[in-house]
Amino acid sequence: MNWDETYRAWCALQPLSDRDRDRLSRKFTVEFNYNSNHIEGNTLTYGQTELLLLFGKVVGEAEMKDFEEMKASNVGLLMMKEQSSLKNTPLTQTFIRQLHKTLLREDYNVYRTLPDGTVTSYVIHAGTYKTRPNSVITRYGDRFDYAAPEETEALMSDLVDWYNDAEATGDFNPIELAALFHYRYIRIHPFEDGNGRIARLLVNYILSRHDYPMVVVRSRKKKDYLEALHQADLVAGPVPSDGAHAGLREARVFVNWFKKMMIEEVQTDIDFIRTRDANVWWYDGQRIHFRSLNSGRILNVLMTEPGITIAALARKIGINKSAIQKHLKSMTDKGYIARRERDGEWNVFIIPSI
Repeated sequence: MNWDETYRAWCALQPLSDRDRDRLSRKFTVEFNYNSNHIEGNTLTYGQTELLLLFGKVVGEAEMKDFEEMKASNVGLLMMKEQSSLKNTPLTQTFIRQLHKTLLREDYNVYRTLPDGTVTSYVIHAGTYKTRPNSVITRYGDRFDYAAPEETEALMSDLVDWYNDAEATGDFNPIELAALFHYRYIRIHPFEDGNGRIARLLVNYILSRHDYPMVVVRSRKKKDYLEALHQADLVAGPVPSDGAHAGLREARVFVNWFKKMMIEEVQTDIDFIRTRDANVWWYDGQRIHFRSLNSGRILNVLMTEPGITIAALARKIGINKSAIQKHLKSMTDKGYIARRERDGEWNVFIIPSI
């Protein structure tokens, strides 16, 4: 299916019912924050993310900074949504810096041990453009430099001016505009940390401003995501200012990848809204169809009776305890459910179709 067909199918579902809009919003909140932060190394599980963002519960083992980072990410998401609704307000560098300060919360020190054993440190600044050069080692072992600190302000000014002009003239469709902005922004890498998270927020800022559905860049597709950026870099060349002014021709590989990802993500949302099947469930953007009807039946019981014992669950489902335990272990291993140590009750993270 191409984008035009997908978008027509999406528009045909509008306006969504209150129930579908709420289900989709809750799903997006968890999936966007989980995936965008997981790409960058946050260790919270999908289930921990859901409990934290939807119910305010801190559970399980993880560094407190990961919990705080996830909460800040959600504040940034809400901030982005509110700003995107102001259709007559142009994008500004001030907003981008405010968004960055919201994500990072405060300045902090990073410590590094050099080969000779010497420990050095530097400060990551929240809401302030970088003061140190930054680069990345690609998976091919090459060092790739981003814009120098002294050219960052001017390149960001060019980027924001270009975006506002392009939006006004309609020279690009919203997908091209979002993808090209993402690519140009990443080539600048204006901050010392958080650039990927900011880029994915701003992509959805652009899509939302044009009444397009927002999308999740999945952490399980990180390799393809980075490879598409790398292939575009090969065309645009190594000079940061060239990448920061790239057009559709130079960034075509990434733009095409982004468009394909948009089609897949929006089609998933369409299926999520349309599907009404007791044996179909959803987890982190994936459609889960259980081979055994007992899996869905067990999940439904756990949702309504989270404190039920295994013996009582076996009686209710009509299978032996060993089979129940096998189902529970399989679904726990996949992250669909988790049992709380404190009271033995079950949390269900997989979403039913009905």
